Amino acid sequence: SGSRRLQGVPQMLILLNGGRSFDNVDTQPLLSNIDTAKKDIVFLLDGSDGTRNGFPAMLDFVKRVVEKLNVGPNNDRVSVVQYSRDAEIHFYLNTYTTRQDILDTVRGDNAFTNSSGSRRLQGVPQMLILLNGGRSFDNVDTPASALKQQGVYVIGIGTRNSDTRELQKISYDPSSALSVSDFTDLPSAQEQLSSVMNTVLTRATPITPTKAVERQPAGKDIVFLLDGSDGTRTGFPAVKDFVQRVVETLSVDDNKDRVSVVQYSKEPAAQFYLNTYTTKGDILDTVRGLRHKGGRPLNTGAALQYLRDNVFTASAGSRLQEGVPQVLVLISGGRSFDSVDAPASALKELGVLTFAIGTRSADSKELQKISHDPSYALTVSEFTDLPNVQQQLQPDRYMICLTYTEARKISVKFDIVFLLDGSDGTRNGFPAMLDFVKRVVEKLNVGPNNDRVSVVQYSRDAEIHFYLNTYTTRQDILDTVRGLRHRGGRPLNTGAALQYVRDNAFTNSSGSRRLQGVPQMLILLNGGRSFDNVDTPASALKQQGVYVIGIGTRNSDTRELQKISYDPSSALSVSDFTDLPSAQEQLSSVMNTVLTRATQPAGKDIVFLLDGSDGTRTGFPAVKDFVQRVVETLSVDDNKDRVSVVQYSKEPAAQFYLNTYTTKGDILDTVRGLRHKGGRPLNTGAALQYLRDNVFTASAGSRLQEGVPQVLVLISGGRSFDSVDAPASALKELGVLTFAIGTRSADSKELQKISHDPSYALTVFGKKIHLMSSCLFSVDTAKKDIVFLLDGSDGTRNGFPAMLDFVKRVVEKLNVGPNNDRVSVVQYSRDAEIHFYLNTYTTRQDILDTVRGLRHRGGRPLNTGAALQYVRDNAFTNSSGSRRLQGVPQMLILLNGGRSFDNVDTPASALKQQGVYVIGIGTRNSDTRELQKISYDPSSALSVSDFTDLPSAQEQLSSVMNTVLTRATPITPTKADIVFLLDGSDGTRTGFPAVKDFVQRVVETLSVDDNKDRVSVVQYSKEPAAQFYLNTYTTKGDILDTVRGLRHKGGRPLNTGAALQYLRDNVFTASAGSRLQEGVPQVLVLISGGRSFDSVDAPASALKELGVLTFAIGTRSADSKELQKISHDPSYALTVSEFTDLPNLSSVMNTVLTRATPSHQQKLVRNDRFLFSKVMVGCKLNSMTVYLL
Repeated sequence: SGSRRLQGVPQMLILLNGGRSFDNVDTQPLLSNIDTAKKDIVFLLDGSDGTRNGFPAMLDFVKRVVEKLNVGPNNDRVSVVQYSRDAEIHFYLNTYTTRQDILDTVRGDNAFTNSSGSRRLQGVPQMLILLNGGRSFDNVDTPASALKQQGVYVIGIGTRNSDTRELQKISYDPSSALSVSDFTDLPSAQEQLSSVMNTVLTRATPITPTKAVERQPAGKDIVFLLDGSDGTRTGFPAVKDFVQRVVETLSVDDNKDRVSVVQYSKEPAAQFYLNTYTTKGDILDTVRGLRHKGGRPLNTGAALQYLRDNVFTASAGSRLQEGVPQVLVLISGGRSFDSVDAPASALKELGVLTFAIGTRSADSKELQKISHDPSYALTVSEFTDLPNVQQQLQPDRYMICLTYTEARKISVKFDIVFLLDGSDGTRNGFPAMLDFVKRVVEKLNVGPNNDRVSVVQYSRDAEIHFYLNTYTTRQDILDTVRGLRHRGGRPLNTGAALQYVRDNAFTNSSGSRRLQGVPQMLILLNGGRSFDNVDTPASALKQQGVYVIGIGTRNSDTRELQKISYDPSSALSVSDFTDLPSAQEQLSSVMNTVLTRATQPAGKDIVFLLDGSDGTRTGFPAVKDFVQRVVETLSVDDNKDRVSVVQYSKEPAAQFYLNTYTTKGDILDTVRGLRHKGGRPLNTGAALQYLRDNVFTASAGSRLQEGVPQVLVLISGGRSFDSVDAPASALKELGVLTFAIGTRSADSKELQKISHDPSYALTVFGKKIHLMSSCLFSVDTAKKDIVFLLDGSDGTRNGFPAMLDFVKRVVEKLNVGPNNDRVSVVQYSRDAEIHFYLNTYTTRQDILDTVRGLRHRGGRPLNTGAALQYVRDNAFTNSSGSRRLQGVPQMLILLNGGRSFDNVDTPASALKQQGVYVIGIGTRNSDTRELQKISYDPSSALSVSDFTDLPSAQEQLSSVMNTVLTRATPITPTKADIVFLLDGSDGTRTGFPAVKDFVQRVVETLSVDDNKDRVSVVQYSKEPAAQFYLNTYTTKGDILDTVRGLRHKGGRPLNTGAALQYLRDNVFTASAGSRLQEGVPQVLVLISGGRSFDSVDAPASALKELGVLTFAIGTRSADSKELQKISHDPSYALTVSEFTDLPNLSSVMNTVLTRATPSHQQKLVRNDRFLFSKVMVGCKLNSMTVYLL
């Protein structure tokens, strides 16, 4: 609509208001920094019935303001909108370009957009002046907030009939809300308006920097969209190099700039998002490792839409709503197969500043359509010419290239070694060399925790003048450099000197901080060709991560200098050493590109060496299965991990190399199809040597020289016929981490020799090799109960097949079985319907077959809250197959396509309290906050554009599930909340002292004083009465004293059901001291002397659902079946002849209570059932014997 907010033009809204708003205007103010004096102003006039008389005065006010403006296409722009029930735009910001046209018209969400003339994207301040005469009937909060987030400066002017608070909410800040008695008094507000507008412009106008180099960039979000189609394969390295060059100039490490890279052909694929990496090093490492995507046709339109929906979003790290400039750099090598018009417009509307760079094969008109402005469409002959347009890519403040001086303002420290040519040929130039060193040092921030400097001089031999840790102040270094003398000598051995600095200067003992990630830099000043070879030592320095900058004179060998330098562009040249000052700017530029690279590699290179000799034929399928299980856990598709498989017997044969496959699917397909090699004898030594020479090499895809960990997994079924000593040592020297897995037929000592460490040699028996996968790469072998809750409402009809496909993909990775993983599927819209329970199917195939046949339910509205309650009450229950009480992790995976019509808070909270781990996956139509509320925690809420993009969420889902399983791993119990429920009815009067004594004996064994264990006692007969709660006492002494003093309650009848319900509602609660929500085990010990008068079924089930572990102890007068119903498990129901026999149970209870935790309940069920059966037998034998484990 003509707004120039993003161009820095101040945006003002002048509100003329005559009454209080009927709706709410609240919001949080958001300040946008804008930088020019021109402005886009929209007048929003209250044209409702109540302002009829005042409307001429409003128009007169608008004319008075316009008369003071400098109207023009490149100066001030004006728009007028009138509203009452609806709004109507009279003219846009780009309708009129002269003041007179506007005045003539005045006498007689569509305004702040590009198409309407807004220059927001060019940074022109955007202003809205609201003239209002009454309170709003609708709510103003959200739209007022949206305007502020968009950077519009709103000035609200109201009358006595306006709502002052509402006007203040709408306005940029309360001081921007002005008031007049009625509209005829508007002239009196004109001076106030001028003052406010001046304030806005002052805020929006930057102070001109005294030196351009000191100006700090405000930050930007930059997305690179790279053409990865078949036609760009050969040029792709140049594209990556270009991206790296641009990234080098950005301020990533101080969180000013953020970067994302998306590659596309037929479909787009995000390589990483704006919030994936926070350091420049990580971004550069990832860009270097990018692999060409390939594919056809080239759908640029779809890729642009993908960016709009998935990358320029807050969840992906975009700071658009914070006013941070959004920049897109498209690099294309051809014409798009689909239309770019709509998505390009959508990006412009969003405020994205787009540069489009194409080769001669691209369509220049298409590039101009996509670009922010035709001048932002750049063309190169081919991708290798991209460096030529880099400067054009950095207009104004959007792409400020940091100079070295600016880089020093960021907390980057360096270790810098100067290597000076001190041979006979440089005697005259040596003073100039020293002067150059001093100039560089003067710009450094020298200190033990900042920059460190060392100087080495060489000719035939090298000599260190001072180490990196010799001096800690700049002055000490400068003083020493001034006193250096020329060494002299011949010949010039630069190769030996490079090796010397590697071995003596860039070491821990000499002060190098390489291992702490501090950039290592060598600046070589050279005056001639080396007499010895520089190749090997130069390569060694690069492998060690040292950035070498070579500066030579006309007598130097340029090619040699380029070999030595980090890359050819880091080799600088001067006529002679007296010209070194002219190279200083070049040096600053090169040094600025050397920022911290990530010290930890992003992935690993894994080679499987499989014994394919005759003796492993029958076991080979299990070996393949093992490899597949490990590969399933790796991050292959995003180029973090690479995999190779080699099979061997007499001779080795590579099945595929580290760079053969780039997707997990391809690797798995190949491994499944592997055929057993066969042959004899087994030459493991030769196979290891083969790996050393042919697989762990750059040509085979190894990233060893990039610092990526190299891992070897050897699976052997016998002793090697040849020696493994030398090749095993060679692999260790190379830095390969070797795991050796052998069967009982293998030689364990040989495996230990081969392994990285003897503890890395593993032995398996028979077909149990798959169990070793968890030892190597933490493969998920934990059982779990998973319920899928699918949105089957009307709005998901088209996406439902993709949902089912997603469910099948997840199920295919599970280990389904009655004692392994269990799955249930529920579909919902208005109501929920269970398709099958956790205990319906016991094989993966049965589940997959059923899922394939599911039909979309349909219906409205979408009641997600009711569905969550439904799965809690019907899916996660014992009768439905849930093993929650046995400690098996409970997971709910929600696939949701819209906002819920009902409230989700209570049922979501109930699921969490029950220990269910909820993972919510939503589309663009879902409510993100709602999904985060439902999910176990906000990080467990995942998002896709639509359901067809669900495969992209599968890796995130795996990560979240692994996190859940890690959290769910059993740990040794350290605390418990224990409630004793004591029968105080008339029939237990004589036995009550024995009951109290039993409670005391158990309490004696607990850890109360250090707040690990908490205790509560409740006595009941007809009604329950809490003697004390879990948070009443904090010391064991207080509890024991109170228990000793308890008086028998008395009364009849015995209502055990009511007592259990009382505990559920009043004792196992946070207010009563229960730590259930913190995951502390909840234990109930019931001691009963008779049958309950009321039903115990429902309250007993409620306690089990809550996760309470109940032990029921009764006398011979009690009902044993009733006790079993109440107990966690029938074996947890114990019987004594009479209460005086309770002491015989105390030691058993102590043993059990110290192990009573949900994560150990499975063990309790398995082992303690035997214990309790023995206890009951012992009790029947006159309670003389107690059997312990």
